[in-house]
Amino acid sequence: MSDHRRFTSVPIPAGRVAAVDYGRKRMGIAICDAERIIASPWPMRQPTGDEKAEAAFFKRLVAEEAIVGFVVGLPVHADGSDSKMSVEAERFAVWLGETTSRPVTFQDERYTSVEAAGMLAGLGLSRGKKKARADSIAAHIILTAWMEAHASPRLGDGVAIHEPPQRPGALDG
Repeated sequence: MSDHRRFTSVPIPAGRVAAVDYGRKRMGIAICDAERIIASPWPMRQPTGDEKAEAAFFKRLVAEEAIVGFVVGLPVHADGSDSKMSVEAERFAVWLGETTSRPVTFQDERYTSVEAAGMLAGLGLSRGKKKARADSIAAHIILTAWMEAHASPRLGDGVAIHEPPQRPGALDG
């Protein structure tokens, strides 16, 4: 059994968060604004295989974009059981946290690739361009799902607002 469950409740402080759709050949990245309202996909990253270069990239991302934490997509099977890639994503998450000194949590990424492909299907892009964008769109979907799951109630989101009682005669002229 995988150990990813220990990451699921890791708190991430207020601020910008980056999501990573981890893959051996391609990594999708998305980053949200500090208020965690809008997530934006970033260009797909091809891992170099050079750990120092990867560390430099993620450290630079943290510094330049003021990233306070990471969400890594967790690739589990449809029934929720661990996949071979779950273990790799876990290893990557541990490495990412140690490398950047930022908290890392997971978000279930089931069907994000299918959803990303559906979003790209009608755009008239070549197969290569779709492939290059699919991982970043998947990271965007992962981050959006995480933001929705961790959103604070905002005015207008069904939160009851207490009105102070009217003083008797206050509206009488």
